[in-house]
Amino acid sequence: MQLTTFLVTSLGNQLQALSGWLDKAEAFAATRGESPDALLALRLAPDMFPLTTQLRFLAFQTQEPCFRLQGEAVPDKVLAVRQEGRDGGERPGTWAEARARVAEAARFLTTIASDALDAAAERPVAHELPTGMVFDMNGEQYVRDWVLPQVTFHQMVAYAILRQAGVPLGKVDYVPQMFAYLRPGTVPPA
Repeated sequence: MQLTTFLVTSLGNQLQALSGWLDKAEAFAATRGESPDALLALRLAPDMFPLTTQLRFLAFQTQEPCFRLQGEAVPDKVLAVRQEGRDGGERPGTWAEARARVAEAARFLTTIASDALDAAAERPVAHELPTGMVFDMNGEQYVRDWVLPQVTFHQMVAYAILRQAGVPLGKVDYVPQMFAYLRPGTVPPA
């Protein structure tokens, strides 16, 4: 499988699942007569980022590698999403804004040409963190060892925060893309 197909499909699946969770969270809040905005400030632990940050980091980290792997600078508007995440504890924003960031990231992935990232598989990538640490790897290693674990981390923390808040999510919500492969007649009776 080519790098572009692998990465863009994987990230798209994760954003699709997340969008479904956010739908359920909105419905959950509505049944309680609450605004989903209140969910944005929730955290799993006091020293962890709130849900608003998890969503924005996820939106940022699904876009960032597409630029890096094409040898392009990450645009200011995408970097602004990361900064919104960093500021999320003090300025959580609104549910609509968070949903918009996730939707923007999903739309962005649809603009990536089917082979746009393939040439980067063996090309060197120097990934520098805000702390000054620099990781040297190739494009394939970057995707496998950095991008997918980072996106998955923020996705799973968002899932855990929503579950802890009482949003009715289950494993089936984590892998909705699997239903495209479901063999007819194999669903157990309820």
